[in-house]
Amino acid sequence: MNLEEFRNFTIQDYHALFARGELSPSALLEAFFQRIAEVDPLLHAFLFVNRENALEQARRLEKEWKDRDVYPPLWGIPVAVKDNICTLGIPTTCGSRILEGFVPPYNATVIERLERAGAIVIGKTNMDEFAMGSSTENSAFGPTRNPFDLNRVPGGSSGGSAAAVAAFETPVALGSDTGGSVRQPAAFCGIVGLRPTYGRVSRYGLVSFASSLDQIGPMARTVEDAIALFEVISGKDERDSTCAPYPPFSREEIPPQEDIRTMRIGLPREYFSEGVDPRIVKVITAVLRELEKEGLELVEVSLPHTDYALEAYYIVAPSEASSNLARYDGVLYGVRRGGDQGLQDMYFQTRSFGFGPEVKRRILLGTYSLSSGYYDAYYLKGMKVRTLVRRDFEEAFATCHLLVTPVSPVFPFFLGERTENPYEMYLADVFTIPSAMAGVPSIAVNCGYEDGLPVGMQIIAGPFQEGVLFALARFVERMLSLPLPFPKIGPERRS
Repeated sequence: MNLEEFRNFTIQDYHALFARGELSPSALLEAFFQRIAEVDPLLHAFLFVNRENALEQARRLEKEWKDRDVYPPLWGIPVAVKDNICTLGIPTTCGSRILEGFVPPYNATVIERLERAGAIVIGKTNMDEFAMGSSTENSAFGPTRNPFDLNRVPGGSSGGSAAAVAAFETPVALGSDTGGSVRQPAAFCGIVGLRPTYGRVSRYGLVSFASSLDQIGPMARTVEDAIALFEVISGKDERDSTCAPYPPFSREEIPPQEDIRTMRIGLPREYFSEGVDPRIVKVITAVLRELEKEGLELVEVSLPHTDYALEAYYIVAPSEASSNLARYDGVLYGVRRGGDQGLQDMYFQTRSFGFGPEVKRRILLGTYSLSSGYYDAYYLKGMKVRTLVRRDFEEAFATCHLLVTPVSPVFPFFLGERTENPYEMYLADVFTIPSAMAGVPSIAVNCGYEDGLPVGMQIIAGPFQEGVLFALARFVERMLSLPLPFPKIGPERRS
């Protein structure tokens, strides 16, 4: 079975083949497992491949749904899952030694919903440890590489999911986004990545980094498949007190394509300033010109507190992380080391062994920000800045339907290029963090290539306006008609 023949397929296309009896879920899984075996030794997108359980589930689906031609929305579709989302009976490590070997006794809400929709978890993907990073170099189990250039990073922290989708090791995947961890790797790997409105998708079963920021989001090769995945995983959940009381997303929320031409698109001047690679600006500007030709109105807007969002994020997020990660002390959660010299020795040995440098850095920063005498000066001030950032977006959406920006100011950088300078690493997320701080939805779509590397465009909408996001993203995708990625990274590249 030649998987390259399916590179342009959507979930609907697979279902059409299933209905005609020309393809079965188990045959499709075998093809993807073969692809993983060929390319993942070079890519390292997966931490665990769920081969036996997945094939057993596929055969069960085939038996239960034999002779039917209408299927659940994700029936038979392989889905890769970021390794900080709990999966019953399947290891969940968060890319960290402290959870090495941990097998959850329950499924996250999103996994329950995927399985009810007929999806099959194909494996768990690599990530920056506890989702703290922008390159997937912080994984305790080694970095993931970018399918377009194996010497470059795929972005982070959902780099494993992004690389797996871009390399066609899976048609779709789940990631999590705290400050840009779905959108930035999606842009670096030339795919689609959605960060929903905060609270639109249940966080139950997502291992927490920063609880007021974390959101699970779909990653796919096409906007259509991202919509299909989002329809399934969204909606209220009584087990998550931060989940909004909204029903699951419906395609009926997406405006007709003809309505797109009446929209006003805001271009924040702070996102097109010095410091952005001019090649990225060139590609996005060319797309904006095409949108203008289609009748869309483009206006310049300002988000004046953008420059403060990054600094505020690195107060708020580490503060929440220091609280969330306090549970990993060798007593109830994670591995245990030491203890011969008493309780303090066990704490020290366990956390020294279990946590990597970036996680330790953020725990220290967050603990300091929350400590007596510094809470008001740092954490409280960071939260005030967050309010100002949210107000910037509210004012912009009072005059515009959507905002369009670059996803990142830089192209995928080389492995090791920014590991010695944390601030340079953090700057890769400077354009995704503000919308995360405001809790509004945004989507990354591929809008072209420069020097063989993809360029991502970010579309931002008001709260719970994912339908409008999808409408413009799909419009751009159809207007550009870019080929979907199928990079040569297996034996054919080595030869």
